[in-house]
Amino acid sequence: MSDETSEPVEMNQTPAIPTAAKPAQNIRVDLNTANLIANYSNFFRVTGTFEELVIDFGLHTGAILPQGPEPVKLTQRLVVSFPTAKRLLSALQVAVAKHEQAFGSVEVEPHKRTKRSG
Repeated sequence: MSDETSEPVEMNQTPAIPTAAKPAQNIRVDLNTANLIANYSNFFRVTGTFEELVIDFGLHTGAILPQGPEPVKLTQRLVVSFPTAKRLLSALQVAVAKHEQAFGSVEVEPHKRTKRSG
């Protein structure tokens, strides 16, 4: 891991009350990555309340054990407000669109991703 403890990020800040005369401003935000932990996830579950969205992440191995399918191991929970969730949704849509533009369409159905010989 790097010794770097912060990394500059620019993001758009939307005013509380949008006006035609005042466009969104770019602001600089320093991020402290000293205690950042990266996890892999191939499973998520979305639940929530009227105030927050709860997203659980975990690993689904697909293993079938003698007693049945191996349970999904949840490792992280993200709790966000709905405005934050909407901004996250927008950022994810942009990121996936850029990926697809560079590498082609992303198929979400596993059986459609596998190449069949024959």
